[in-house]
Amino acid sequence: MSQGDWEQWYKTLDVAFGGVAEAPEERELWRDLTECERSIGAWDGETCVGTAGAFSFRMSVPGGALVDTAGVTMVGVAATHRRRGLLTAMMRRQLDDVRERGEAVAVLTASEPEIYGRFGYGAGSFHHRMEIDTTRVGLTVPPGTDDVRLRYETPAKALPACEAVYARRVPGRPGLMARRPGWERLVTLDPPADRNGASPQQCVLAERDGEVVGFAFYAVKPEWDAQGPKGTVKVQDVEALDPAAYAALWRFLFDIDLTSTVLALNRPVDDPVAQLVTNVRRCDLRTRESLYVRLVDVGAALEARTYQTPVDVVLDVEDAFCPWNQGRWRLTGDTKGASCKRVDDSAPADLALAVRELGSLYLGGVPLTQLAAAGRVRELRQGAVAEAGLAFGSAVAPWLSHGF
Repeated sequence: MSQGDWEQWYKTLDVAFGGVAEAPEERELWRDLTECERSIGAWDGETCVGTAGAFSFRMSVPGGALVDTAGVTMVGVAATHRRRGLLTAMMRRQLDDVRERGEAVAVLTASEPEIYGRFGYGAGSFHHRMEIDTTRVGLTVPPGTDDVRLRYETPAKALPACEAVYARRVPGRPGLMARRPGWERLVTLDPPADRNGASPQQCVLAERDGEVVGFAFYAVKPEWDAQGPKGTVKVQDVEALDPAAYAALWRFLFDIDLTSTVLALNRPVDDPVAQLVTNVRRCDLRTRESLYVRLVDVGAALEARTYQTPVDVVLDVEDAFCPWNQGRWRLTGDTKGASCKRVDDSAPADLALAVRELGSLYLGGVPLTQLAAAGRVRELRQGAVAEAGLAFGSAVAPWLSHGF
């Protein structure tokens, strides 16, 4: 797609997602971030009727490596042109392009999860939504919390220091994206039209010995009733380099005057705050899937990550949409590295699974035992599920901290 086609292309996407116009600030950001050379348009004459794009990311995987990854985005088909194979054609073109670029993995967030399984994407990470009643839930903080200094800063001025903290966190959690230039603008995107009665974005920095060791971005939505104030703290992001700084930031968010609720829409499923609270039942934790993962090059993708325990298994992989992955692969690896090479289809296989299931396993957030119990992975050698399941796990839950 050329830059000159962007307006019509993006308008087609807007209509496919309901036709409600975004705030001008958000539209401008996505225009600046769109990689037109990676964007696909389906045209009926002079009318754009289908869209698909990709961002060039580097994603953290188990072991801490950053893997070149296609971030699939902006996928839509005009309602007038559904059921004509346009989506399949765009997915075909896109995955061929991803392969040619040498990206072993593609990821996306799905508006309708049932769509993308047939193209080999499996749910690979999850997140929690938390709504905490701070009038009935307290925090038990670790030693050193009181030594952390907190101070307000404007989001724009705080951003460089916050990005430095985020960058240090990326290798330690699978699913996080190393932010390329320009993506830091997403962190402070705060269109007034989208605030829904909340304050402008606010930022608090956590410091120790003059160094920024954590941050919180949030907004406050005031509300009152006959009994008094009951405002909501809307948490946008919290990151810290150590437990005390993390606890200090959450204690601050819990204690903001005139509020009684802390609402966080996107937190990792192993967020330590669940262990800091005095009553987790009052936190209303809800889980949903987040990042969908597709292995475009099975061998390269499985070699890019490490494994928690030694593993030596032959995988019989089904992949009709990307037939270059179809067949048997021998995976050997441990905490230091891995090898994944194609073997002859006559070689005995230990596990049989589709590439969709490999996508779910890839970041370590979905247990192999769960997939096997659901019948989505077949054990061909006794004990292979338990052996490989331990290896594929991750000590830290994968998490996507922001959308794309």
